[in-house]
Amino acid sequence: MLANYLIGLREGLEAGLVVGILVAYVRKLGRADLLPRLWLGIAAAVIVSLGTGAILTWGPYGLSFQAQELLGGGLSAIAVAFVTWMIFWMAQHGRSLKGELQTRLDAAIAGAGLGVVLVGTLSVGREGVETALFVWAAVSSSGSAVGGTIAAIGGIVSAAGLSWLVYRGFVRINLSRFFTWTGLFLVVVAAGVLSYAIGDLQEAGAIPGHGVIAFSMAAVVPPSSWYGMLLAGVFNFTAEPTWAQVTAWGLYLAVVAPLFLGRLHERRPAAAPRSLPDPASSPA
Repeated sequence: MLANYLIGLREGLEAGLVVGILVAYVRKLGRADLLPRLWLGIAAAVIVSLGTGAILTWGPYGLSFQAQELLGGGLSAIAVAFVTWMIFWMAQHGRSLKGELQTRLDAAIAGAGLGVVLVGTLSVGREGVETALFVWAAVSSSGSAVGGTIAAIGGIVSAAGLSWLVYRGFVRINLSRFFTWTGLFLVVVAAGVLSYAIGDLQEAGAIPGHGVIAFSMAAVVPPSSWYGMLLAGVFNFTAEPTWAQVTAWGLYLAVVAPLFLGRLHERRPAAAPRSLPDPASSPA
């Protein structure tokens, strides 16, 4: 459940930061009349995100077991691709996010009336759909649907409250450090979700090797023990993985973790970690 909470917190904080930047910029321009359109777009993004979560949760019901496993494994793999892209995108574009959003909003204001609505929908909707997909994959792999969902909602609510405090100037966050540590954590979580996806695809017959166990750690980490359930809930730990699951998990970490750390190392000489900027200040 900790993984789902952090996913909700991280993605929610990203969405909250986007909303804060857009709202503050509209007020800075003296165009408070555009706020209803902006909030309409944000509301549409929330509805699309909730709809995505509902479809992922209840859509597979009625399918055969093989079809459910195939769909679940495929969507989990897509979720891993999305979260991996999100982690690297934020590492590269986090510093210029404010300027990019303001540029889009300037173009929308100068164009059609629905442009502001579209900016709000796309800017926040991307975060929402990514959150719905990855939370669904993490919840499915952990096997704790209710607890995982509640934890993710708790993270989103915490992010909303934190975003409001930041917007009002009551709290400042070291944004670089926050996204660095949560990014590393999500890389490990994503590796576990990928391993789970491989297991689903093996059960569906799409990938060979189902039932061929690479090794067993059940004696060391019993799945029914509190620490076994903790590892399974946070990192999707499997006591008896197949060779395909072990290979996918190891290759993902061996490739993605060094690339992510390398990207952070490239950024470090350019600027030291800084606090979360005031949304109403000038672009970073």
